Amino acid sequence: MGKSHIPPGSDGGDHIEPVDLKKALEERYLAYALSTIMHRALPDVRDGLKPVHRRIMHAMRLLRLNPDQGFAKCARIVGEVMGKFHPHGDQSIYDALVRLAQDFAVRYPLVDGQGNFGNIDGDNAAAMRYTEARMTEVATELLSGIAEDAVDFRPTYNEEDEEPVVLPGAFPNILANGSSGIAVGMATSIPPHNAAELCTAALHLIDNPNAPVEALMSKGHEDGLVQGPDFPTGGIVVDSHASIMEAYETGRGGFRVRARWHQEDQGRGTWNIVVTEIPYQVQKARLIEKIAELLVARKLPLLEDVRDESAEDIRLVLVPKSRAVDPGLLMESVFKLTELESRFPLNMNVLSRGKVPNVLSLKDVLKEWLEHRKDVLVRRSRHRLAEIERRLEVLGGYLIAYLNIDEVIRIIREEDEPKQVMMAKWALTDVQAEAVLNLRLRQLRKLEEMEIRKEFDGLSAEKKQIEALLGSVEKQWKTIRWEVEQVREKFGTDTELGKRRTTFADAPEHDLTDIHHAMIEKEPVTVVVSEKGWLRAMKGHLSDFSTLTFKEGDSLKLAFPAQTTDKIIVFTTGGKFYTIGADRLPGGRGHGEPIRIIVDMDNDQDIVTAFVHNPERKLLVASHQGNGFVVPEAEVVANTRKGKQVMNVKAPDEATRCVAVAGDHLAIVGENRKLLVFPLAEIPEMGRGKGVRLQKYKDGGVLDLKTFAMESGLSWLDSADRVFTRSREELAEWIGARASAGRMVPKGFPRTGKFG
Repeated sequence: MGKSHIPPGSDGGDHIEPVDLKKALEERYLAYALSTIMHRALPDVRDGLKPVHRRIMHAMRLLRLNPDQGFAKCARIVGEVMGKFHPHGDQSIYDALVRLAQDFAVRYPLVDGQGNFGNIDGDNAAAMRYTEARMTEVATELLSGIAEDAVDFRPTYNEEDEEPVVLPGAFPNILANGSSGIAVGMATSIPPHNAAELCTAALHLIDNPNAPVEALMSKGHEDGLVQGPDFPTGGIVVDSHASIMEAYETGRGGFRVRARWHQEDQGRGTWNIVVTEIPYQVQKARLIEKIAELLVARKLPLLEDVRDESAEDIRLVLVPKSRAVDPGLLMESVFKLTELESRFPLNMNVLSRGKVPNVLSLKDVLKEWLEHRKDVLVRRSRHRLAEIERRLEVLGGYLIAYLNIDEVIRIIREEDEPKQVMMAKWALTDVQAEAVLNLRLRQLRKLEEMEIRKEFDGLSAEKKQIEALLGSVEKQWKTIRWEVEQVREKFGTDTELGKRRTTFADAPEHDLTDIHHAMIEKEPVTVVVSEKGWLRAMKGHLSDFSTLTFKEGDSLKLAFPAQTTDKIIVFTTGGKFYTIGADRLPGGRGHGEPIRIIVDMDNDQDIVTAFVHNPERKLLVASHQGNGFVVPEAEVVANTRKGKQVMNVKAPDEATRCVAVAGDHLAIVGENRKLLVFPLAEIPEMGRGKGVRLQKYKDGGVLDLKTFAMESGLSWLDSADRVFTRSREELAEWIGARASAGRMVPKGFPRTGKFG
């Protein structure tokens, strides 16, 4: 009979179970999310490892790849990890192994690699069949005591073997080597730190369990407490002490890391800049490509060339355009545009107690590590105690046997069941009787008895010590203190591996506009604005605008000279100011682009005027209905596309005038051809608002206004381009109070009603 194709328990019915899709998806997605959080992306706070790294360490221990032993092929290690502990792809395991060996990726490498393990340019390691590895001292610290019941073991994925749930972790790995990972709905990012500093902070915490985070952070460099991150690639952290402190208190924040550079004299007044350390996790080759791209795109006008002269050490040479360039400014412009300055986020999201994902502060992380060390100490002590008790039992049996050796020999030779007889005669335990029966003849020498007595006394004394340790929390912390001090000594700041690589400094203060200019090539342009709001920048300073072409039905509204490094300010009828970099304006080949593409401007608004930004000036803005105020030009600059609302106008009124303030009086003409002159002092200066009434109208509004100095008089142009100037005496009847109606314009005033 062939195999039945009907599933067991089937009577041929279809047995389809309806399942709520939402519920089914939720269950499955939650299971996936939890598995990612627990078993892939987040490190355990106690040993700082994710399961794949922990399994690599455990497998290397089983292969006996200690720092003083020979190397083994990485393929062998990966095979062991994959076959016994980690049912995933060999490439992902090898990648994790390689990273643990890279001294530019890991502050304290856990793997000692032999062969090509990749480099800081981002090149990959050789295939695992070519490379070899063994553990480093740091790895042995993490594993110390694992064979002494220091941690729990759990069955592996196929339940044939056992693997540790967490490593004993005598080294503060979670902070010393950092970690980063993206889980589902949460991520972690912990920078590397200096192990000696972490140990000092931990010792401080043992002595003062209630110390705030502030007390664990270094104020100077002498106290040896945590100063901040210590990246394997060095660099300089440019953040204030306060912001670093806040990051460690909350467990969230970030660090700005800059490359380390110095000026190298080339003789005869010329110099280059040499970069010797780049920020953490930045690929050098990619970084140089990026700088070269920016050079070609003329985004770094102060820089002439970039060369990579690195061998074992990093050496990037930046050649300035000329020796007159300010090196600080050159570097600021490079920092702004490239990864020579990068931000490393801090998000101390770890598996607290190995179970709960939680964002911890520096103090919490150290506290959990110390608690774990205490657990390990207690477990190892109990394990040793049990071992001693077993051995003492055996030694007790031996001593009885030695005292009655002839009788023992007789019993063994003559009795059928010597074990039972011995147990009955000398009240021996089963274990003791077994040990006596297993004694070798050569151990029956007289000397052995002395040895046994010595061992018995030694173990009894040790037993007493361990019992005292287990009975006193104070003694336990004292022992942990001693252990942490040992680690601090081993990886102290005076050792090659332990000395601090990253330093701290305040970012040099440079004027933002200087930096902005350093990133744009300075060239003369003419900004052209059309009536319909199209903008462009023609090369050079044009004197004749008659040659400019426009779209049909459009014409020139205004044009003015500028430099590509200037900011262009545009004022609209809605009372808004927009800021556009002259270098961002479309070139003069076509008709340009409508302003609405460049900034977010409402459709019902038009351009009133545009000009080159000068932060020293003040502007007078006025609406059609005659309201206005003075605003400092520095306050109208907008940093976003949305612009900055400065004048509040409600329809049907709109902003119609914006002039630079000069002099001490204002002359204003209404559409009713009435002129009013009054002192500028009567107009308030403010950052935003509706303003005050400048002139009163029955109907109509402002036609034109002009600020002038009374000493030189008020002048205007007539239709034939002749200049008329009226002095204070001649203007007497038009001088009045602000917000009055004024009088009809004097004779000879232009028909257009404008000052020209």
